[in-house]
Amino acid sequence: MAFLTEPVPDRGANLPVLPGISRIVANNPGPMTYHGTNTYLIDTPKGTVVLDPGPEDHPEHIEAIMRHTGGQIAYLAISHTHHDHVGALAALQEKCGAPSVGFTVSGLDTFNPDIKLAHGETLAGLTALHTPGHALDHLCFSVPAANGDKVLFSADHVMSWSTSIVSPPGGDMKDYFASLDLLLQRDDDVYLPGHGPALREPRELVRAMLAHRMMRETAIARKLQEGPASTFVLMDTLYSQVDPRLRRAAERNVLAHLLKMEIEGKVIRDGDVWRTP
Repeated sequence: MAFLTEPVPDRGANLPVLPGISRIVANNPGPMTYHGTNTYLIDTPKGTVVLDPGPEDHPEHIEAIMRHTGGQIAYLAISHTHHDHVGALAALQEKCGAPSVGFTVSGLDTFNPDIKLAHGETLAGLTALHTPGHALDHLCFSVPAANGDKVLFSADHVMSWSTSIVSPPGGDMKDYFASLDLLLQRDDDVYLPGHGPALREPRELVRAMLAHRMMRETAIARKLQEGPASTFVLMDTLYSQVDPRLRRAAERNVLAHLLKMEIEGKVIRDGDVWRTP
């Protein structure tokens, strides 16, 4: 897959993305976050919406959000409840007092959004799309940009720099496939992901991601035809070139595939190993 790259962004800067949309990139780089979490500032008829406040324990990031919004924030929207997106919410909410917005069901016991959006519901011009797979409470948000582009804030469901991790139980591969199919039915012009740069012509990458997952599933099935295997053995075989720091995440992806295949009757679990029927 042809992923995008970008230079390390200026920390604390308000970086223009599209008319009425900018981002501040948190200083939490890593093998699963790229240069850091994108916090988006979105101009809406109701005021500025901050999407994904970012990780906790980064007071300089909260200060940058407050500085670039003047503290005038209408809503604090959460794409999903992984710590690098929602961790800074409490500290930021204490400073600005804006209500939080999230999916109707939270994936985190400590997060209960002030405003709950179901699939297809709209707030301040942003329409919520429930896209589980990477996380059970994952929301993408669609909005028309001032320049006429149809924009989708794709968060961690589709990123321009990497594939997404699907880690059970919060992650579900069957849901992930369905959520990719949902996006293929849309005509968005640009995706703005939770990490990395904007993605133009996004459906091409979505199709490639879906094909990649299907190929991975086929490879798992072929390996199991040789005999029963654990998730570790399957990961070690199928992800032999992966960054060592990502081997655990790769094994979680394998497990997610196996759980999907189990539901479909393609594999059977015997204790710690999996086999074909």
